[in-house]
Amino acid sequence: MSFGDPNNPYGPPPQQPPAAPPGAPGYGYPQAPPNVPPQGYGYPQQPAYPGYPGGNMMPQTMPGLMTTARVLLYIVAAVQILIGIFAIFGAATINDASNAGEDTFGNNGLSDLGHDSAGIILVIALLFLALAGLSITLGVKFTRGGQGIRITTMVYGILGSLFGVLVLISAANANSSAALVWALLWIGFGGVMAAAMIAPSGVAWFNRPRY
Repeated sequence: MSFGDPNNPYGPPPQQPPAAPPGAPGYGYPQAPPNVPPQGYGYPQQPAYPGYPGGNMMPQTMPGLMTTARVLLYIVAAVQILIGIFAIFGAATINDASNAGEDTFGNNGLSDLGHDSAGIILVIALLFLALAGLSITLGVKFTRGGQGIRITTMVYGILGSLFGVLVLISAANANSSAALVWALLWIGFGGVMAAAMIAPSGVAWFNRPRY
């Protein structure tokens, strides 16, 4: 009989490992590497994504209504550029006709009226081109702009809708179907722009944190 045999029931009991000091993890648990903060119970903590104010953690994606308003701004800008270009050509044509009338009939009231009309049309053309620049600027600033861009776009849309209402009244008095369609489109475009800026999603978009 040998006491060195581990299977011998009459031998001395096997020695137990030394007890762990208080506060140390028990035997068999994996040891955490040094300088690693303890993790909470369950899955490891993930960093929070930046979101809108108010605690709603949402990815910074432009809302659909905002995207629609931005596209409409670019469409309005294209129309305004075309109107401005055609108006400039119209003003130049009227001015050339007035000069030709002066050469043929001398300086008279019709020539002066033609020059004045050409000047008014030129001013209108420059106004439409300036509005086109504003439309493009607002559309571009949707990505990084703040409350100033939101308020300007809202006012711009409201004024556009009011202009459409005036055109609608004139179209109704003149029984013009083309002007009626034009007025309805203008009212719709301006209404969508203003609604996008007033909607909570639009307010949250321009209030979002920027990194």
